Amino acid sequence: MWKKIRILILLSILFIVAINAYRDQNQDWSKPIFVLLHPINADGSSATQQYIQQLNTQDLDGVQQYLTEQASQYTNQPIKFYFQLGRELKQLPPKVPENGSVLDAMLWSLKFRYYAWQQKQSSDPSASVTLYLNYYDPAQISVLKHSTALEKGRIGSVNLFASKKNAERNKVVLVHELLHAFGATDKYDLATGQPIYPIGYAYPQQQPLFPQAKAELMGGVIPVSKSKSKMPESINETLISHLTAKEIGW
Repeated sequence: MWKKIRILILLSILFIVAINAYRDQNQDWSKPIFVLLHPINADGSSATQQYIQQLNTQDLDGVQQYLTEQASQYTNQPIKFYFQLGRELKQLPPKVPENGSVLDAMLWSLKFRYYAWQQKQSSDPSASVTLYLNYYDPAQISVLKHSTALEKGRIGSVNLFASKKNAERNKVVLVHELLHAFGATDKYDLATGQPIYPIGYAYPQQQPLFPQAKAELMGGVIPVSKSKSKMPESINETLISHLTAKEIGW
């Protein structure tokens, strides 16, 4: 009797997990996408705290229009994104393992999902995606660690600079991770950081090939030669390629 009950409970849990996984990998783009943003003072500095206190959704001006315009090139379905600023959190998400094994990555994924479950409160607005924004004072750190996001669970840990000067570049990083949460893959070489030809190029058919005028969003940077690239200064110096659009279901 109890054995049958335990099996039934286990099957119920597996069914729920399977349904959630299916839902995460099959986004219904006819519905509005609500993106919840939780800021975090990642370095504990007063400068970062001051920056976080004056954050508002107007800091993402242009992102909604960018996503709408990019989507319109691939689908007749109007795509609508809405960004909501959530509570400031005190606890950092678990750090992504550097040069870790597959097992390390799997353990981190479980820890991250558990972290997201811990942070969620009943008062939080319902969200399609939740991004944890880890802010750092650029006066203390000049290079940020890689951000990351999970399609299963629709959560992301995004490392950003606490600086108005870097606000436009922050948008590029944020939208890059947002698309990861919908299944978009990186299109750059993890070892070199250079975009992979042709999938990581905005204009792979261009002649001459260099310099490129824009970055493919998931390629990350603008190729100026075979071995050199530069960071896009704003989201408008990027585009979403046909392959990336296909990956996320547009």
